[in-house]
Amino acid sequence: MRPHYLSLLLLLIFMPMLAQAGIIRGRITDENGQGLPFASIYISETASGTATNDQGLYQLQLEPGVYTLEFKYVGYRARTEKVTVADGTQELNVQLQPEVLNLKEVVVHAANEDPAYAIMRNAIRLRKYHQNEVNAWSSQVYMKGVYRLDKVPPKVLGIKVVDVDTGIVYLSESVSVLSFKKPNKIHERMISSKVSGQKKGFSFNQASEMNISFYDNLLKVQGLSERGFVSPLASNALFFYRYEYLGTFEENGRTINKIKVIPRRKNDPVFSGNIYIVDGSWRIHSTDLKLTKNAGIEFVDWIRVRQVYAPVAKEVWMPVSQRFSFEAAGLGFKGGGYAMGVYSKYKVQPAYSKPPVLEEIEPETEKEAIAQAKAPKKIKVKLIKPKEAAPEEQQPVVDEKLFTKKEVLAVEKEANTRDSAYWASVRPVPLTQEEVKDYTKKDSMEVIKNSQAYQDSIDHIRNKPSFGNFFLRGYTYNNTFKRRRLNFDPVLSVTGGPSILQYNTVEGVTADVRMSYVQRFEDRRTYAIEPTLRYGFSNQKLNAKLRLSYSYEPFKNSNISVEGGRYVYQINNLEPISPFVNTLYTLGLEKNYIKLYQRDFAQISFRTELLNGLNLNTNINYAHRMPLQNTADFSLRNSDGEDVSRFTSNVPVNEELADASFTAHQALTLSTALSFKPGMKYITRPDDKINLGSKYPRFTLSYRGSIKALGSDVKYNLANLTISDNVSMGLFGASEYSVTTGTFWGKEDMRLMDYKHFNGNRTIFAGVYNGFQLLDYYRYSTNNKYLEAHFEHHFNGFLFNKVPLFRRLKWQEVFSLNYLNTKESRNYLEIGLGIEHIFKIVRVDFVTSFQEGNKARTGIMIGVGF
Repeated sequence: MRPHYLSLLLLLIFMPMLAQAGIIRGRITDENGQGLPFASIYISETASGTATNDQGLYQLQLEPGVYTLEFKYVGYRARTEKVTVADGTQELNVQLQPEVLNLKEVVVHAANEDPAYAIMRNAIRLRKYHQNEVNAWSSQVYMKGVYRLDKVPPKVLGIKVVDVDTGIVYLSESVSVLSFKKPNKIHERMISSKVSGQKKGFSFNQASEMNISFYDNLLKVQGLSERGFVSPLASNALFFYRYEYLGTFEENGRTINKIKVIPRRKNDPVFSGNIYIVDGSWRIHSTDLKLTKNAGIEFVDWIRVRQVYAPVAKEVWMPVSQRFSFEAAGLGFKGGGYAMGVYSKYKVQPAYSKPPVLEEIEPETEKEAIAQAKAPKKIKVKLIKPKEAAPEEQQPVVDEKLFTKKEVLAVEKEANTRDSAYWASVRPVPLTQEEVKDYTKKDSMEVIKNSQAYQDSIDHIRNKPSFGNFFLRGYTYNNTFKRRRLNFDPVLSVTGGPSILQYNTVEGVTADVRMSYVQRFEDRRTYAIEPTLRYGFSNQKLNAKLRLSYSYEPFKNSNISVEGGRYVYQINNLEPISPFVNTLYTLGLEKNYIKLYQRDFAQISFRTELLNGLNLNTNINYAHRMPLQNTADFSLRNSDGEDVSRFTSNVPVNEELADASFTAHQALTLSTALSFKPGMKYITRPDDKINLGSKYPRFTLSYRGSIKALGSDVKYNLANLTISDNVSMGLFGASEYSVTTGTFWGKEDMRLMDYKHFNGNRTIFAGVYNGFQLLDYYRYSTNNKYLEAHFEHHFNGFLFNKVPLFRRLKWQEVFSLNYLNTKESRNYLEIGLGIEHIFKIVRVDFVTSFQEGNKARTGIMIGVGF
């Protein structure tokens, strides 16, 4: 059958079904006739909801029938309307009146406590029950994200801002099916996605990330804070919050309590605003809560969370709409936006057939009654536990197969191909005029922006060289239309990365020029060509190498690379000291810590993900390795070069070797590592896979060895096992640790570069933070068994937030431990106390080392710590 005949047949089949749907649209206004943005509309018969847009407009598409529509807005009395839906469109405008709060319904037990505390204690007592009132549920979620810029600076840090306008900068809609199963299994299937100006793009909206619950003790919002935020219903909420009773109102025969939520201390990670609690069941009715800079949020000035709950089944309440709005300013930019979610088509598996009940126990004696009147918080309450749901109520509502994998979000292949008719039929929140204009403008401009002429004109501006590009940041030449990029390293790299100009005692002034050419393809494959030339002006040696790299299979992050040539490398393969830092210490302090050797080599490497969370890295290398000697002795202290002995030899000092020098030789080396993180959660998109992490540690088993074949002079075997993880401890901060143990065998012939090295440091500039800060670079390198461990705890302001000066500066405290045990180091320990986030990026640590319990060294380390 021809395609157009098939389309016509499908249209004839489905047209009668489409004609049966009716549309109700209108506007919800306040007492003055102004539109109420994000007002909630709940449909009792379908357990679905929607919300108004910024202008108060709403739209519903329903099958013919009679429906009960409930219109709500925080601070206004709810209104219920019975409507009969027929074919066609009908208009229903609703005006809401401000809520009239009744203050007479709460009995005040004592003059020294606000009635809100009794209400909130009851809500806190039942928090866990409401948190777990469903065993499983699924819902269709419509999400919309709108982010706008109101102010754009001409330059940022001296770089001209190009192709950024005020107005809407990101507009996206999506429809997902969100499924949940106890204890914490969640899966989202994005069935449609629309991004303004990106017809092939996929929305960044993620309903599972927006699925926060104030029944949780601590609310974690990705990117907003490292610590999380304490819920007003948390088990320890009374330590963080004060409450104020504002009154009650009636809604559908229920009494709703309005409670003002007030932080006890200005800088605690807490909310402020109003929360509405249903009397008797003590569950959340709705929230209107706000986070500000005082709560420790990052990147935004404030964020407001508004939720509306409704009964979607007998004794089961779920969110029917949520909206997160924010404002932010920085570096001359100013803007804001919101992300909203509308939930419909709920299917729930209740945990209880009868909800929990709190009953106040009457005092038995006059003495107890007097004590209760004086201290209402000591009122005795009996909890009548809920009755578990009957088997017939436990019918499956989610597909169990969704949770057999660790996939959190799956974006369907055809998600971004839906047409305007589809979106008009599924969009529960009408677009505003500005949003309609943005779609029209950006979708029409997309063809122009994707044209070669337009992209070349933008590249012409961006590719203009500057002093900062060449000398400090490196220069990049882009050809956006052809997906090509050319990178050059900076002349000087103050961040510790590669740089062109270097100085060391082996080569003297060194020019290390590296260029990388990258070609990307539409299917996310990439290849790169990286030639490097290196010339030492003192030893007059020219080195060159070439690396070819090809990335493919984006779902597995697969890569194969081939590299070869002649080049100069550090004997410590971890490269613990950067060329820039070594240059500073050599020229300024006459301490040349870097130890180099020359390698003529050929190498092939391969990387891929074998299974979810299981990664393989392997390479084979054949090298002719040659020693190098000092040839330069210039320093800023002594420019005449008369005292050449002040610099140490290029041969390191090692406790296990009487002489660490070596002669030229060959080595055939194989390295391979298997890294496994169990329970790795991930997102599947049509063109790639994104790993998210898991609650389990990462286990890495690696092997490195050399055999006497093809002329190789070296033979040994090394195996090690590493366990590492990051652990969140809520308000107390977060820890990260790694423990590595390894051993050698079959050692017939080895050189120092084959030993197991460690990330040491002898400078004031902090080394790698999961390495050592006071350890010599080579002294305890070993070819025997070893144990290495690192631990850091970032308090994230848990202590400093209680000190006014530190709180204002937003400094945070950090604690570290580093341990090493080798044949010669025995028990080596470093203890560090530090302050991070100084000027947002600087970290300073005071570190002390001990060897066999005796104090060895102390030092102050300065580094970068975000």
